[in-house]
Amino acid sequence: MPIKLPSNLPAFDVLTNEGVMVMGEGRASHQDIRPLRIGLLNLMPKKIQTENQFARLIGSTPLQIELSLIRMSEHETKNTAAEHMAEFYRPFSEVEASGEKFDGLIITGAPIEHLPFEEVTYWEELRRIMDWTQTHVHSTFGVCWGGMAMIYHFHGVKKHMLDHKAFGCFRHTNLSPASPFLRGFSDDCVIPVSRWTEILQSEIDEHPDLVTLLGSDESGPCLVQDAKHRALYIFNHFEYDSGTLKEEYDRDVANGDPINVPMNYYPDDDPSRTPLNRWRSHAHLLYGNWINEIYQSTPYKLEEIGT
Repeated sequence: MPIKLPSNLPAFDVLTNEGVMVMGEGRASHQDIRPLRIGLLNLMPKKIQTENQFARLIGSTPLQIELSLIRMSEHETKNTAAEHMAEFYRPFSEVEASGEKFDGLIITGAPIEHLPFEEVTYWEELRRIMDWTQTHVHSTFGVCWGGMAMIYHFHGVKKHMLDHKAFGCFRHTNLSPASPFLRGFSDDCVIPVSRWTEILQSEIDEHPDLVTLLGSDESGPCLVQDAKHRALYIFNHFEYDSGTLKEEYDRDVANGDPINVPMNYYPDDDPSRTPLNRWRSHAHLLYGNWINEIYQSTPYKLEEIGT
């Protein structure tokens, strides 16, 4: 089954041209099944790029997905057209007031990792959202800064500043081959990493209800399961396009910011050559497994979620 998107959302044409199964409202209304309702709380500045990335991954399963785009209520984005935000996004305050529930919610990263969580302008609302997931969302997926925010909010596990940016494609070990979220995974895999902060495995180990599923000797823990809160936290970027690290590198070089060539990304570490995508298949596996686990366990009646 395809992912249901508004036909005028940019991701509709992008994914259609890539061969991802996409359908509009008319076709969806004739399917006699309940689609999975997945929310995307998009905290990234390049909203459209992020929409494409996550819609591509959750739209490649055999299930019908209804994607809802959500934004913070008061925070105004400066990098995406106001018209796009007004047409396709709803503020969380509106979602909360409606009482609606979701089978899954993705909370993205945000380029504010240098700030303590409590200094983020929308931290209090985000805390409210994270608590709201416990009664209105069946499964939540926190990504990069979003995952760090969730593990801090629910468990007090802190993020720590690095003395240099972890930047490139790092090999990660499959630490839990029997996990349903890693079904089909190799013993190790490559994942893009782009962050100035880290979570320490020793501090995760202080919480028996947290289980690290993927980790790296170089970049630390990556994917953590929090069964108590029906959540996954991933601190790296399976969702990245082939050229996302290149865009970040070129931007920093153009701005004169200190940055290393992303590790293990360009052939022979030569930025003049086209990078190869070595994580795409595992990215689809992970998000496909997440969607499948939601499908297997979520209540058929939406109103029963969180009860």
